[in-house]
Amino acid sequence: LKYTRFSISYYWFNSSGQRTSIYNRDEHVQIPPGKENTSITKSYNHKTMPLESHSSGTYYCEVRWGEILKMGNGVYILVRETGYTETSYGWDILITFTTLLAALSIIATALLVWKRK
Repeated sequence: LKYTRFSISYYWFNSSGQRTSIYNRDEHVQIPPGKENTSITKSYNHKTMPLESHSSGTYYCEVRWGEILKMGNGVYILVRETGYTETSYGWDILITFTTLLAALSIIATALLVWKRK
C-alpha cells in the first residue's frame, strides 16, 4: 500500500539554476483486487497556463513515493516576448524577381527594336 500514495511536482530551473515550483498535487490510486503485485502505467497531464512570471529554462516533472524519487529528463523551453512570427519573404522575393525579369525583357525588346532601325 505504500506505493498507492504519491505526489507529483512540476517545476523549472532558470538560467541561474534556481528551482521554481509550478504545481504540486498528491495522488492516491486504488488497486483493484488481484492486481496488488503488478505494475501499471498511469499518465498525468499538466497544462501550463500562459507564463506570467516564468521564462526560458528547463521544466521538469517529479514523482515521489515516500523515500523514492523519480524525475523526468526535463524539457528546455525558450520563451520569447513576441512569440513566433511567420516570415513572408517568399512572396516578396517572387514579386521582386518577376518585376526585375519583366523590366529586363522590356529593355531588351526596346534595344532590339532600336538596333533594327
